[in-house]
Amino acid sequence: MDIVIRPAESDDYAAIAELSVLAYVDDGQLAEGVGGHYAARLRDVAGRAKDASLLVAVDVDGTVLGSVAICLPGSPLAEINRPGELEFRMLAVHPDAQGRGVGRALATACVDRARELGSRAVVICTRDEVGKPAQAMYRSMGFTRIPDRDWNPIANVQLLAWELAL
Repeated sequence: MDIVIRPAESDDYAAIAELSVLAYVDDGQLAEGVGGHYAARLRDVAGRAKDASLLVAVDVDGTVLGSVAICLPGSPLAEINRPGELEFRMLAVHPDAQGRGVGRALATACVDRARELGSRAVVICTRDEVGKPAQAMYRSMGFTRIPDRDWNPIANVQLLAWELAL
């Protein structure tokens, strides 16, 4: 694969902000009144970097293709993880780079990081109605549903919880 996964640097933040919003718009996740508020959160990469470890997927020419935030328990960005679990959020791949394995490479890097930290599991959330491709990818990686942690951050947005036991 011609993709490198590495820690994000401040020089990457503008590209991460742009690709995150583009990816979320492309798959319908910024619809239903979520657009303004959540788009602003996606654009605040510097703020996200204060509360999580950011990884980027970079093409051989240096182009940032995707990113993900790794959240430890107790992190301000953590939503569903418990002690001993690593959570990742805001996994986004630029629409032009989708289908190249970028999302899987980022998710795998998160799982690898969880193993390095001695975590017992990795947890994530996906949108119910628009997250079908992501759900299929996570299932193929061995993630299983944990419905008791499903939740609604706002009206009309259902988040489904997933876990990969390590």
